[in-house]
Amino acid sequence: MDPKWDEDQPIYRQLRDRVVAMILEGVLGDGDALPSVRNVAAEYRLNPLTVLKGYQELVDEGLVEKKRGRGMFVNDGARTKLLKAERQRFLDKEWPKVRATIDRLGLDETELLRAKKSNKDAGEEND
Repeated sequence: MDPKWDEDQPIYRQLRDRVVAMILEGVLGDGDALPSVRNVAAEYRLNPLTVLKGYQELVDEGLVEKKRGRGMFVNDGARTKLLKAERQRFLDKEWPKVRATIDRLGLDETELLRAKKSNKDAGEEND
């Protein structure tokens, strides 16, 4: 996890978002244990209650399960659930802005597909 915190958002929320990103990126998979509250608090010099609050949001969302005395674990299907929610959020919130930019710049489908292919090919060369 990145130790830098944004002052515009509560740390517990940023912590929650970082765990979500780890699940979406496959760093944490179904059944994997989250780093312990104590370890995260010590590593990032946070109050353990702040870490616990971030983790509790994940529990409340049904993404993580608390196992008493053992820790917190990613629920089966958490990534699928997150992908569905994130895709819908993108379509509802981000896509209209992207579409407006595409229209404003007068880009057409052919140019966009060419740019996608060019970016993909450049990525393969860097691998």
